Amino acid sequence: MPPSYPVNFSVDYPERELNRLTTFFRIFTVIPIAIVAALLPGGEVTSASGEYGGTIAAGSIIFLPIVLMMLFRKVYPRWWYDWNLELLRFGNRIGVYVLLMDDEYPSTEKQQAVRLDFAYPDAEQLQRGMPLVKWLLAIPHYIVLFFLYIGVFFAVIGAWFAILFTGRYPRGIFKFVEGTIRWHNRVIGYAFTLVTDDYPPFRLSA
Repeated sequence: MPPSYPVNFSVDYPERELNRLTTFFRIFTVIPIAIVAALLPGGEVTSASGEYGGTIAAGSIIFLPIVLMMLFRKVYPRWWYDWNLELLRFGNRIGVYVLLMDDEYPSTEKQQAVRLDFAYPDAEQLQRGMPLVKWLLAIPHYIVLFFLYIGVFFAVIGAWFAILFTGRYPRGIFKFVEGTIRWHNRVIGYAFTLVTDDYPPFRLSA
């Protein structure tokens, strides 16, 4: 079994029938919480691959200030870590809702069915110059994720029809979409929130 990566992500599979009505109108029901996300500092409502793509941006993660603090003082302020973690959790809850994986409306506080965790980094254990190049080293992942999210787009369309007819999200599609979002979050953790120097694995599994 491969070792666990420092950025952990999972979504509880809904062992129940999902709401067909809110599933049918999901692109509209998400609008109120998307507006809230867009009002956060640096907020925007975008997705990785169009209408049904990955994690919706909810505000802006703190990146460049962390790069400078790591480079010149080798310090990672705790409140910047807290902001990034909670912001990513919020964005992932919205993304999971958009991708039909849960019909519980996204909370601004509770984790609900979505689990995203990464430990507060020990700045002394992180390499001082790595934040300058991590975004570049992650390019192979961006390429793979581009094609994965194309797959997610079509997979979610299939899941949409399945939920409307059966009330269930096909487990195989659920695992694929969950794995793609997990991969996406690992790349964010490595290249942009800078919480680990461990290079993200090329895999969908935990």
